[in-house]
Amino acid sequence: MLYVDQPIGVGFSYGTDSVTSTVTAAPYVWKLLQAFYTQFPQYENRDFGVFTESYGGHYGPEFADYFEEQNTKVASGAITGHNIKLVALGVNNGWFDATIQEKAYVDFSYNNSYKPLITASQHTSYLNAYQSKCLPALQSCSSSGTNSACKNADSICYNSVEGPLSQTGDFDVYDIRAPSNDPNPPETYVSYLQSSTVTKAIGAKSTYQECPNAPYQQFASTGDNPRSFLSQLSDVVKSGVTTVVWAGDADWICNWFGNQGAAEAVSWPGQATFKAKSLASYTVNGVAAGTFKSVNNFSFARIFGAGHEVPFYQPAAALQVFKQTMQKQPLTST
Repeated sequence: MLYVDQPIGVGFSYGTDSVTSTVTAAPYVWKLLQAFYTQFPQYENRDFGVFTESYGGHYGPEFADYFEEQNTKVASGAITGHNIKLVALGVNNGWFDATIQEKAYVDFSYNNSYKPLITASQHTSYLNAYQSKCLPALQSCSSSGTNSACKNADSICYNSVEGPLSQTGDFDVYDIRAPSNDPNPPETYVSYLQSSTVTKAIGAKSTYQECPNAPYQQFASTGDNPRSFLSQLSDVVKSGVTTVVWAGDADWICNWFGNQGAAEAVSWPGQATFKAKSLASYTVNGVAAGTFKSVNNFSFARIFGAGHEVPFYQPAAALQVFKQTMQKQPLTST
């Protein structure tokens, strides 16, 4: 299992590069894997899966799509490189498409299964703000594709919808069951990764940084956040890669309403069947763990009682989703 710290400047990664967006990050991750296969050729023929979370709704689809494009070029002889045997893509609580997911903030805040965060009148008011302010800005970003239009959309949607909603009460945006000062998941791993013993043992050349500002500012400068990656996700699903979009149902920031909406907006031959299919019970060893639906190589799952980082809250369900997806199977109850 490879843990990739990217873009440069996060985690243990270091150096200088020109990465200012999800799209410009993809070639660097491909080059990393090329270097890995060169150093460890015994792994090249193994099945490869990409699993991401949160902003990974951008990274996962784009990187997987880019890997497949590069594989095609390698196979045709257009470029020299190692084939990445991509068989799986999994994204939990991902940020795929702002047009769908900004509206989902409003609906989830009012109608989730834990507690309403806003009143009916507030719901109406925020829907109006989404329709009159946020949505037109997102449409401008989508149609023009310019950095300025997308930066503007990011700012308008945050100020009119996401920001005010997140301040409507004392709740953790990653787990609405908890207060804003929620200690979970614990961040003890940060001090562990920053200890000199660990740094030396793994050969790290820099100090671990959890969420440094500089890479964020680079991405913000191009308005990367409101750009949709549904077309890339659609490419991956259409190519036959086993793909799962799944979400803990207590997360607010990338909530399951928006993740289901994004999954149902994926354009592929099975879209109509997938969209029309109802969610069924998803069990782990006979115990209800959530709800799901699968059509061919594409699945969606809602995981009960889990915040943003699903494996922390529901490890057995997370492991089952991971294993079934890596085994190139649609999600199925056990």
